Amino acid sequence: MDSNNVLGEFLRARREATSPAQMGLLHSGPRRTPGLRREEVAMFAGVSTDYYIRLEQGRERHPSEQVLGALTRALNLDPDAAAYLHELAHPGPRRRATGETEQVSPDLLQLIRSWPYTPALVINRWMDVLATNPLASALYEGREYADNLLRMAFLDPSAREFYREFDLDWEQVARSKVARLRAAAGVDLDDPRLTELVDELSFKSADFRRLWARHDVAPIPRAVTPLRHHEVGDLILTCEVFDVNSAPGQQLITIHAEPASPSEQALIMLGSGMTPSDREAAGYVLSVAHR
Repeated sequence: MDSNNVLGEFLRARREATSPAQMGLLHSGPRRTPGLRREEVAMFAGVSTDYYIRLEQGRERHPSEQVLGALTRALNLDPDAAAYLHELAHPGPRRRATGETEQVSPDLLQLIRSWPYTPALVINRWMDVLATNPLASALYEGREYADNLLRMAFLDPSAREFYREFDLDWEQVARSKVARLRAAAGVDLDDPRLTELVDELSFKSADFRRLWARHDVAPIPRAVTPLRHHEVGDLILTCEVFDVNSAPGQQLITIHAEPASPSEQALIMLGSGMTPSDREAAGYVLSVAHR
């Protein structure tokens, strides 16, 4: 990673990801590269092409608030990406490095372990898994690299099957995780743990390299995720993400299904430790109980 020109890399990546049609350029002629041209971004932002080129090249690092607002409109940035752009241009205090092992509070551990039918896990901002309750462990059983959600998504050979075997579903999950990592990192691209993680994923996964280069930014507080569990089958689950106020950087992820849905029944069966031969009859009983 190059932490010396993060602002320029972000602008270039978002320019290349913005189609001419998004900005109303319907007849712009053939293009050798994807996205907008530098002079088009400069035109939409109301700045000179030379000034915009200096921004991308890192020769100008502190644009004014007015210019940042104009770039936000020119690149069609959503609120999360716009906030990230402002952070890159005017970085605040550096965050504490997270090289050492992070401990989860006993009270939080007791809380998540008291939920028999709600999978829950605690992660840090690099998505290292710090703790799980029994049902979350059962849900992710058999996954390689279960110590980190990014490593599991990109390096586990069965990840695409786990995320419903459809590339589109896996792509959505993978892109959201990379965007969350960008949001968590901010300008701290020289954090030792982040550097280690990104270097490993970049070396081992072309998909990660492709998505990381997009510079998508999105802290995801809630997401619907389709999974295919090897024992209980297809699941539609909702993940909610909460900041742990007593431990900055830690987040609690809870996973649940729609009430009375087949996915909820599957979670109940998974949490009860039923054997495969018990599931058909148990599923019938649970279906009746929910009527």
